[in-house]
Amino acid sequence: MERHLNQLMGASLDKRRLSHEDLEQLRQLAATAAGRGTALRILVAEYFTSLHRVWTDLSGTGRAREPENLAEVGSALIRAIGEASVALTEGYETAHRAAVRGEEAMRREFVDDLLDGRTDLGRLAERAERFGLRLVGPHSVAVARAGKPFGAGDDTTRYVEDALTARFTTQDVLITTKDGLLVCVSPGAVPHVPDFFATAVRSAVDEPCRIAVSRPRPGPSGIVRSYQEARSTFDLAAQLGLTAPRVYASDLLVFQVLGRDRAAITDLVATVLGGLEEARGGPRALLETLDAYFASGCLNTTTARRLGVSVRTVTYRLTRIRQLTGHDPTDPDQRYILQTAALGARLLDWPSRPLQPSE
Repeated sequence: MERHLNQLMGASLDKRRLSHEDLEQLRQLAATAAGRGTALRILVAEYFTSLHRVWTDLSGTGRAREPENLAEVGSALIRAIGEASVALTEGYETAHRAAVRGEEAMRREFVDDLLDGRTDLGRLAERAERFGLRLVGPHSVAVARAGKPFGAGDDTTRYVEDALTARFTTQDVLITTKDGLLVCVSPGAVPHVPDFFATAVRSAVDEPCRIAVSRPRPGPSGIVRSYQEARSTFDLAAQLGLTAPRVYASDLLVFQVLGRDRAAITDLVATVLGGLEEARGGPRALLETLDAYFASGCLNTTTARRLGVSVRTVTYRLTRIRQLTGHDPTDPDQRYILQTAALGARLLDWPSRPLQPSE
């Protein structure tokens, strides 16, 4: 700064512009101040305070006797001070942007490691504290998917992040993006975060979107598993033809269990429901009746209302199911077998897709 003030002395005498070297040194000075955490307003205030102290000592102002000369000196000094102020601001903002980019890169690396489980869990927990997130206790993961991919720093992501951090603390929520998805990590002790996240996403997105919510799991490794579960819930919901905008992994747990042994569930569907293929027009109408019957609590009237048919039609179809499968859906002892097979048929997309023999 002392060198710069000497430059101003020269500018007041010969009215020359500040040199490129002097402006670059001011940029470096501002960058150093930014690195130390000094606010830009404090830096500018100190600069003008220094100018005020030496203003009366500037040689040009003291020698300018005529108004014309004084105006020329003042114009040269104002121009030099303006250039210096711009240089200080440029240096500060450049350093600040670099720091922000570095912070974003570190945050992105942390998020990738957190959701992919690619680093030591103990070190991951230490890094999490830098971003205000505590990995102690169980956490759940909610994931949003829309037609347009979510991006880090875009308007939608910022809106959702601001909405959640205004409602909850930064220790209670982490909003990030991953593979075009918007991800929300929250502790199980704050159960309302996923619901609020879903509401904020729907308010920010102008197109249909779906939110999947995992089950809470403990520790950093639990976050990885919860994230993977939330993503697989999307695929399972699409496979089952579910249309709800929000799906919970816990609600689809039975399908996950069934899907782990595809050969066994294929055999179950073929053995229990294979006889429906002998029905006139194929098995689809009878299978839809079974799904509606179980979903309505095994009430014929409610089933008929769901399907838009008469109660008599429902009764006839249930009778045909018993005749073709050998299992009576109205019998509590046989109902479970039929319902499990019907769930398996949805998982296998049968009868749209033919069953693949297990042998």
